[in-house]
Amino acid sequence: MKKKSGLMAQHSALCRGEATTRILCLSLTIVMWVVGATVEAQQPKKIPRAGYLSTGEPASAFESTRAAGIRLALRELGYIEGQNIATEYRYAEGKVDRLPELAAELVRLKVDIIVVSGGDPEIRAAKTATKTIPIVMLGPGVDPVEAGFIESLARPGGNITGLTNLSIQLGGKRLELLKEAVPKVARVAVLYDPVLPSNIRLMKKVLPAAAWTLGLTLQPREVRGPDNFERVFAALNKERPDGLYVPTGSLMIANQNRIADFASKSRLPSVGSRFLVDAGGLISYGADSANRYRRLAIYVDKVLKGAKPADLPVEQATKFELVINLKTAKQIGVAIPQKVLARADKVIR
Repeated sequence: MKKKSGLMAQHSALCRGEATTRILCLSLTIVMWVVGATVEAQQPKKIPRAGYLSTGEPASAFESTRAAGIRLALRELGYIEGQNIATEYRYAEGKVDRLPELAAELVRLKVDIIVVSGGDPEIRAAKTATKTIPIVMLGPGVDPVEAGFIESLARPGGNITGLTNLSIQLGGKRLELLKEAVPKVARVAVLYDPVLPSNIRLMKKVLPAAAWTLGLTLQPREVRGPDNFERVFAALNKERPDGLYVPTGSLMIANQNRIADFASKSRLPSVGSRFLVDAGGLISYGADSANRYRRLAIYVDKVLKGAKPADLPVEQATKFELVINLKTAKQIGVAIPQKVLARADKVIR
């Protein structure tokens, strides 16, 4: 508009002349305004760019389903990929040590917002990479206050907000559901990543208390990286547990197919979060995925419209789902009691 006003000033003196001249000047003025307005209307609007950071593999069924779920939730709010929003996807493909590099890459691309799909490693990598770009977490597993990512759930105080499942608190409930679904279970193997504080707390405090109440014996097994799985599986084949508990974590999510495969071949009833049952595990219990995607989309919308993460309270999951894979139950020779099936929110057949 400044440029337009300057051009008009150059011929304003002419418009103070004779009637014919004034008419010509008026016509010129109208043309200039119309042309200027047309040029402004033709200027492409800036499309916001979102960064997406995950430890998973883009080709996996879990990641594909999650990315599609988030896109659908955003579409319901009017954000259509490629039209009025663009997303830069970055996957570590199971290699947690790549996360800092990928987060830094998103920062260099000057994205408007970073969506973090996982827990502690992903959030930490994004937080280290930027103190200014808003970060919205999908938040499985980790307590963001305890981990030092935010000041409090009510007032995060920095550039991070979003959702938290606090899935560590679901540990006892998952063990209880495994026992109800397969009453003969007495010894439960637990795979856990010793690098994750949430996994350590789960293994030292939450699960032992629940196991004692349920009369179960735990057989904990550390898994420190992708290369450790075969060794751990070989050890479990010798120990012969009756069940398998798989906690939430980047390492477990990235290797979900290997874990579900092992459980199936060993005829082990398994319990964990939704990623496991979708890969072929037996039971999952956790925050409702579709609801989480919708809530995440609302955070993205608010941030893109100018809201500050520091002022957006972090939301805890309130809606949970029980999913049972009957197809897997038949493969491993387990008959799920009807009273347990009746409580399932979804049954995979």
